[in-house]
Amino acid sequence: MSAPTAPNAGTAGITADTATADSARASLEALRAEIAKAVVGQDPAVTGLVVALLCRGHVLLEGVPGVAKTLLVRALAASLELDTKRVQFTPDLMPSDITGSLVYDTRTAEFSFQQGPVFTHLLLADEINRTPPKTQSSLLEAMEERQVTVDGTPRPLPDPFLVVATQNPVEYEGTYPLPEAQLDRFLLKLTVPLPSRDDEISVLTRHAEGFNPRDLQAAGIRPVAGPADLEAARDAVAKTSVSPEIAGYVVDICRTTRDSPSLALGVSPRGATALLSTARAWAWLTGRDYVTPDDVKALALPTLRHRVHLRPEAEMEGVTADSVITAILAQVPVPR
Repeated sequence: MSAPTAPNAGTAGITADTATADSARASLEALRAEIAKAVVGQDPAVTGLVVALLCRGHVLLEGVPGVAKTLLVRALAASLELDTKRVQFTPDLMPSDITGSLVYDTRTAEFSFQQGPVFTHLLLADEINRTPPKTQSSLLEAMEERQVTVDGTPRPLPDPFLVVATQNPVEYEGTYPLPEAQLDRFLLKLTVPLPSRDDEISVLTRHAEGFNPRDLQAAGIRPVAGPADLEAARDAVAKTSVSPEIAGYVVDICRTTRDSPSLALGVSPRGATALLSTARAWAWLTGRDYVTPDDVKALALPTLRHRVHLRPEAEMEGVTADSVITAILAQVPVPR
């Protein structure tokens, strides 16, 4: 009897890669169920945070106080077994309070670097618009370059690294609006709405049964994914195919924003690449290895709403960034 033929090495590699990607996708799907043990009815925000992790992007969370923005980030970190730190942004916060600084050591008579809270996997920048632009800008290098430079020495940040910044959409007294250059550094702007009546009843019922938002371990949240799953997922997302028609569709959407009479500032090429990245991540999460126009539409609002600037007269008429982008999506021809 002849010996069995060895399988083709290329085919075996593809099979192994597929199995790894499927395992990573299953872990990230379990992540949503795990976070739901602590946060009720915010599935779009949870999905957006997962997309940002897959794309190595950052997230701006907007919602009124008390809608579980902080709890959402803490539950995400606990479910992923990631280190997380929270910084409350205030008017007197200094850049060194974020990045760290050189501290004189009397024992060695030398300066040593004391790491700031930015040296973590998941940084929650709470109420980022309450601190002056000088401190806001201290995050720019960290968000874009994944490093912090102090005294001329670059210091790399951990991987994965995600900044989730929150801001209150209704209270603007004593705040410093983020400039367009910094807004553009956020991959997604996610809105966290007030819960529905049924969801709010569920929240109260959980609290009546003893749920403590400060003790996630007691709530039963356990790590269901880790850095290895994220790395495998990122590799799979990078292999998700994009046809020339889809690339053209993304470009047409972004170019149309630049010609909109309601907008003073349209989407930049960086915004176009961001939309393509988030659409690829969403396509992979939904089980496909190619991007469709529906994937682009699904991520258009959270990816683009903070990258456009309304004209004053349009704001006075009640026009919003979401309504303009929605109208553009209906206007731009969809590839077949």
